[in-house]
Amino acid sequence: MAVSSSLILSPLHFNFVANNKGINKNLSFLSANPFIFNISSKPTNINKGSSIVLCSYKSGSGLTAEDKRVLRERYGFDPNDYISEAKNERIKEGKKQGKGKEVVAEEEAKVPRTTHKLLQVLGGKAKRKKLLSPKGMDVRPMMEVVKGAAFDILQAADGCPASLRPGRWLDLYSGTGSVGIEAISRGCSQAHFVEMDPWVISNVLRPNLEWTGFLDASVIHPVRVETFLEEADRFAGNGPFDYISVTPPYTQVDYGMLMSQISKSPIFGEDTFIVVEYPLRTDMLDSCGCLVKIKDRRFGRTHLAIYGPKWAQKKRKSDKTLQNTT
Repeated sequence: MAVSSSLILSPLHFNFVANNKGINKNLSFLSANPFIFNISSKPTNINKGSSIVLCSYKSGSGLTAEDKRVLRERYGFDPNDYISEAKNERIKEGKKQGKGKEVVAEEEAKVPRTTHKLLQVLGGKAKRKKLLSPKGMDVRPMMEVVKGAAFDILQAADGCPASLRPGRWLDLYSGTGSVGIEAISRGCSQAHFVEMDPWVISNVLRPNLEWTGFLDASVIHPVRVETFLEEADRFAGNGPFDYISVTPPYTQVDYGMLMSQISKSPIFGEDTFIVVEYPLRTDMLDSCGCLVKIKDRRFGRTHLAIYGPKWAQKKRKSDKTLQNTT
């Protein structure tokens, strides 16, 4: 059979061998794009007198999915084979780019945040009430032994060992709210909670305030501590706070800068008491503005510093002298 060399546009890439007895076809669909065929006549070494059609292709405009299916079906191929092959290719490509099933599986494998009740109120009106706290290390509440010692020192320094005097408490980096809740339970008239994590506020802090019955005596500020200190007049107003607790994430703050910012903020007054929890090997100054350090205690790797007015320091010294004399 004589075949002249010419160019043919076709959506298929195929080879066929013709001989004197018949035609053997070998069709293979290779691409989604139409191809340019270069058909030439060349003798073959297999059967004398036979001719082979050699097909080359060049990519052009694409075919629709339906055209591909029809063509494959017309030439005796399973139209579903192409769909499976294309799907496998997309999955492989997605995995290479980080967009495949492995990425989806990692996202689905993220463990949702949950809570448990390991904390409790130590004294006052809500004594022994359990408080929620997040599981894991997202929020690190003040240990109960540290919290109990802090309030015992404050009440003694303030001249009322049985309870706190009525006033306002500011709980910076409040998290669970356990420190501010303890303050209300022991006599404070109002507590302000500064917490920037929306999940902690809605799932831990607010439920704790509702459970203890202190929601009406509380104000929640969903902002960063730095922002609150810079705009304290707008957020809090009404002058300095009577008590301030500072329990930040240990590795995320510069204590020197933080205490300086507090001392220059309008939340700070001459009669304010400040409770600071800080880690081992952290240098805390002996004063904060006009306040002096009246106590510094260690609890394992945690330290507790309490700053207050000079009159509170003198009072503690005189009380200690009186006890030794007695």
